[in-house]
Amino acid sequence: MDAYDAGSAARRPDEEPQDAPSAIAAPPAPPPPAPEPRTGVAALSLRYQIGAALALAVVAIAVCVHIGMVFLHVAPPNTVTKQHGKAIDDWIYPEFEQNWKLFAPNPLQQNIAVQVRAQVAAADGGTRTTGWYDLSAQDGRAIDGNLLPSHTQQNELRRAWDFFLATHDAQNRPVGLRGALSETYLRHIVQLRLDRANAAGDGGVVERVQVRSRTTHVRPPKWSEEQVSDKPTYRVLPWWWVPKDGTAPEAATQEGAR
Repeated sequence: MDAYDAGSAARRPDEEPQDAPSAIAAPPAPPPPAPEPRTGVAALSLRYQIGAALALAVVAIAVCVHIGMVFLHVAPPNTVTKQHGKAIDDWIYPEFEQNWKLFAPNPLQQNIAVQVRAQVAAADGGTRTTGWYDLSAQDGRAIDGNLLPSHTQQNELRRAWDFFLATHDAQNRPVGLRGALSETYLRHIVQLRLDRANAAGDGGVVERVQVRSRTTHVRPPKWSEEQVSDKPTYRVLPWWWVPKDGTAPEAATQEGAR
């Protein structure tokens, strides 16, 4: 009992116990990330950045000029090439010569209208000639405002006329074996159009048809100095007999071509 008291008294009252846990120290904060090094043009000084921008602008302008010169060189003759043709040739030849054309064939600079009229045998025994029906204008009105025009409205008449021109000479004489075929094809088309318009009238019969083309130049823009005639030119074909039932189309075509 005395020994226990003595041992307890030997400890000083302000002395902390030895087994008390110590406080945990906080970890140090990580250092801030180093900035990424600049690369490319951004790594240059302001003076060199301005110089690089100017160099890129010069290269871009030179590329645009070159592309424009090549485009004008391969494009069909137009107002720009007529006025600046020498400058374009000096740029292109000999290093950048092009042996191909941008458009083949060249786009039309004319409006071509195919028209037809008919010679009708009337019911009273007389004969009359109708006025000219503008078939191209009819197709144009059918296409205008139509989101889905038919292939017939767009190409049938135009391709038939091109087919005829390709197989006939300037005197409307057939050249080669396809001449008679192109005449028959064109005649069938105009016959259908005349029947649709009821050109013969009540009791009348279409005996002969005649086709012509009316060509007018497209007016140049106001800023152009190019001068073109505004008078239309015509190409008139001979009268073609319309074959009756049982008559061979080739025989009627040859008779109408005489």
